[in-house]
Amino acid sequence: MEVYIIRHTPVATGKEVCYGQSNVPLADTFLRDLEQLKSQLPKDFDTVFCSPLKRCTDLVEALGYNTIQYENALMEINFGDWENRTWNDINQNQLNNWMEDFVNVRPPKGERLIDLFDRVRLFLDNLRLQNHHRVLLVTHAGVIRCIWAYLLHIPLQNIFKIPVDYGRFIVVNLSSEHKLDSIKKLY
Repeated sequence: MEVYIIRHTPVATGKEVCYGQSNVPLADTFLRDLEQLKSQLPKDFDTVFCSPLKRCTDLVEALGYNTIQYENALMEINFGDWENRTWNDINQNQLNNWMEDFVNVRPPKGERLIDLFDRVRLFLDNLRLQNHHRVLLVTHAGVIRCIWAYLLHIPLQNIFKIPVDYGRFIVVNLSSEHKLDSIKKLY
């Protein structure tokens, strides 16, 4: 199965804000970003899976695909009490504790990275059992990094070494057997 995986286009919220599962608006460049994506993507997907967060739903609806399934497994990590706060306004002791083991430590009322990875892994394990030729996933950087870790057996501690730019996508072959999965293209 050929799977296209897109990160949503740039957001209007600055990098200084922690916004995991918060709904934030897309940047003013959205129409230009949209046209670029439309020119690069195939028109024919068997189905489209999309995070239900607004920055993804706005993109997928503007792309104009007919069969869209909103999938909670594709949501960004939940930062709990840190959502919509600037990184500098977060309790620095809590933040440092999380940064020392962001795989297993959860932000207050939030989600651990291992939890995000597990829901992405379960989604991909179920997807590989479906009978699709070409699928589109519209999602977030954290999810895409977890997909990389899943496909390539990368330790979760290393996923932030993988750049995942806004509006970019990868194409992978998801096989019936995990060991036969492969990366086809990077855009």
